[in-house]
Amino acid sequence: MLRSLRERAESATKEVQEILGVTADSHPKEVANAIEQAITTVLLEERKRCAEVASQCWEDDRDRGDQVADKINRINSALIANLSSMR
Repeated sequence: MLRSLRERAESATKEVQEILGVTADSHPKEVANAIEQAITTVLLEERKRCAEVASQCWEDDRDRGDQVADKINRINSALIANLSSMR
């Protein structure tokens, strides 16, 4: 089942509230926003790391490494755009 980033953030909010033993009235929107932002930040950082790893793996063939890194960056940029549009 496909779930949007927002749905995942709201689900995580409920789990956090259960763990902390607080009610659903304890700033659910703010917590969901913080979780959603954290997920987005991690995705961006991981995209950068993957591109760097791709470049390093292809050090002997710099052009090939750059092509792989560029492709990773394009795919992940599209992913971030799609995630942002789901908000």
